[in-house]
Amino acid sequence: MEYRPQGVCSRMINFDIEDNKVRNVSFDGGCNGNLQGISRLIDGMDVDEAISKIEGIRCGFKKTSCPDQLANALKKATGK
Repeated sequence: MEYRPQGVCSRMINFDIEDNKVRNVSFDGGCNGNLQGISRLIDGMDVDEAISKIEGIRCGFKKTSCPDQLANALKKATGK
């Protein structure tokens, strides 16, 4: 799935969901090292667990962050 995040530096989030597991997460733009770390940490994680761990994270003074936007994308993809 492709998801265009709002209010963050990354321009696009790509990921797959296979058997309710998050797979192949990649970000276009944003803080490369941090986003690679997040992508690897949640690879293979249950979608609901991933959402609960990353939802609500803020980036500095912003009301959202790239992880929070990924949680939004996962919710959208699964209809939650």
